[in-house]
Amino acid sequence: MNADQFEKVRNGGGFIAALDQSGGSTPKALGLYGVSEDAFSNDEEMFDLIHEMRSRIIKSPAFTGERVLGAILFEMTMDRQIDGVDTAEFLWNSKQVVPFLKVDKGLADEADGVQLMNPMPELDALLARAADKGVFGTKMRSVVKLANEEGINAIVAQQFEVGKQIIAGGLVPIIEPEVDINSPEKAEAEALLRSAIAAELDQLNDDQFVMLKVTIPEEANFYADLIAHPQCVSVVALSGGYPRDLANERLATNTGMIASFSRALSEGLSAQQTDEEFNATLDASIASIYAASIT
Repeated sequence: MNADQFEKVRNGGGFIAALDQSGGSTPKALGLYGVSEDAFSNDEEMFDLIHEMRSRIIKSPAFTGERVLGAILFEMTMDRQIDGVDTAEFLWNSKQVVPFLKVDKGLADEADGVQLMNPMPELDALLARAADKGVFGTKMRSVVKLANEEGINAIVAQQFEVGKQIIAGGLVPIIEPEVDINSPEKAEAEALLRSAIAAELDQLNDDQFVMLKVTIPEEANFYADLIAHPQCVSVVALSGGYPRDLANERLATNTGMIASFSRALSEGLSAQQTDEEFNATLDASIASIYAASIT
């Protein structure tokens, strides 16, 4: 674990950029960026285009470690380069942005009101490769649809079980049990989730650290005790489908919680923009998310 990166994530001001759209969500991300599906004829071309988009964001003068603490990468992005340098290395050495890697393999079918993560049989090999490339941490997502205690306990148990495997591999896991913003039982689900996470945090050893990524809660400062927990490096919030302005507004009411936005970060960016227009739009986006993250 890189001590400078750990210190930055724990105490630095700013937010984490989620640049980890995978195969299923890439066409939508490209579409919002102004690149239609007739611009590519296979997955290879599609991933070339999304890497161009991500590279343009990362290389922008607006995107630096002064406001962006970290960036979450898709595996294929980690394996690619920016200006001839591995992406994770470029992020840290050129931008002072801490690199993270999305490691989950998607979601299982819904059961007990939740969607667990699919199995990750190649995880140890992926962690070793990520560590070699200078990646600091990982991210993995599950989804809570309903306030089902059995389902939520199962999600948290799975997240922390895999999290300990990631810690053993030398990286810091971002535990992400997302509560669907459209859940009719969102507040009740968050209460169950908070209790289950707190119990798992209490069982970690002093040298075991995790981060949490959660949906912005219905009640302001609802996760304050988790933010203050000694084994929790940071608590970050996903935008979850909220438009950026609303996500920022809700985030700003939660002291100590920082953003980890994807769609809300790239909102308004277009492949058709000049570099000047693109950088100005990204700068305004980063400025607003940063302001909401330092409350």
